[in-house]
Amino acid sequence: MRVFLTRRILLLVPTLLGVTLATFLMLHLTPGDPVTIMLGEFASTADAARLRAELGLDRPLVVQYLKFLGRVIRGDLGDSIRSHRSVAEEIADRLPPTMELALAAQVLAVGLGVAAGVTAAAARHPAVDSAIVAISLVGLSMPTFWSGLLLILLFSLTLGWLPITASGGLRALLLPAVTLAAPAAAVLARITRASVLEVLRHDYVRTARAKGVSERLVVYHHALRNALIPIVTVAGLQFAGLVAGAVIVESVFSRPGLGRLAVNAILARDFPLAQGIVLIVAALYVFVNVGVDILYGILDPRIRYQ
Repeated sequence: MRVFLTRRILLLVPTLLGVTLATFLMLHLTPGDPVTIMLGEFASTADAARLRAELGLDRPLVVQYLKFLGRVIRGDLGDSIRSHRSVAEEIADRLPPTMELALAAQVLAVGLGVAAGVTAAAARHPAVDSAIVAISLVGLSMPTFWSGLLLILLFSLTLGWLPITASGGLRALLLPAVTLAAPAAAVLARITRASVLEVLRHDYVRTARAKGVSERLVVYHHALRNALIPIVTVAGLQFAGLVAGAVIVESVFSRPGLGRLAVNAILARDFPLAQGIVLIVAALYVFVNVGVDILYGILDPRIRYQ
């Protein structure tokens, strides 16, 4: 197990270097001159030269990247052009609400998606299976900005049960979490259903049933346990996707999170802030993938010995 963990952790180094390189190039691959985009076409030559020197854009590209990499290693993501605050401080202020929303949505997605998928796979009546598949298809097809508005219309404006905006604690978290979790739960339901159905066809499942093991124990102990690898893969990738996908949901529900900060940074042409947000989200994807790889070794010991 120690060799398995060491190998996975060592793979982080080249992957994170690739993430920093892609994030750094994001500024330079933007069409047009970044300084002109930030300051506008009518900015003076002196202002453009000052901003270019401040951002280090007057140096060779390799020197710029090495300087950027050194600052990232020290935890320095630069300063926001719009607010003149540290990018790390801006992200630290907005990251907790986004992580709270993503975690709540992940819990709902895994709980509802896995339960619905197992129920559909183990259903003895075809109507139950068809209904769950149809509901998951609707949840997957409906965009979050539309489903969020429908939930606001029903539960906030019509029934008055839940607040519209982000203030209000757990009650205010419920609607955005359900909105964000619905497509993820639909995907997990379909993946779980297909994976469990595949495992239920194996010989050891038929042997367990022939020995008189209860159907509930067969499904949840034998089938679901051995069908977890694809479910864990999708759920792990979805968590990082939920953080990135919170942009729309936070805008719909006026939630002050990382998503709204990214939108404001792009609209204000605040490239250092947008660059820092992209770097954090990309690094989150990398760490989640490593966590999923380690979880593979825990769920299936055969993997860590390969």
